[in-house]
Amino acid sequence: MRESVIYQEIWLEGEQVGEQRGRLEGEQRGRLEVAQNLLLEGMDIELIARVTGLSIEQIQQLQTTLTENR
Repeated sequence: MRESVIYQEIWLEGEQVGEQRGRLEGEQRGRLEVAQNLLLEGMDIELIARVTGLSIEQIQQLQTTLTENR
């Protein structure tokens, strides 16, 4: 009986960690999408970094990817 309680606790903890990880990944994807749209509108990289919370390096990398895909 005690083992099933332990397994259930481990299962719930893993589920919570997975949900949190999914939310964080979704938030990151959203920030990248906003940054991409702002780059396409010609906004300054430093301003995009301040608005989205992404690093300048991440935005420069995104800009390079956008340029290569044109």
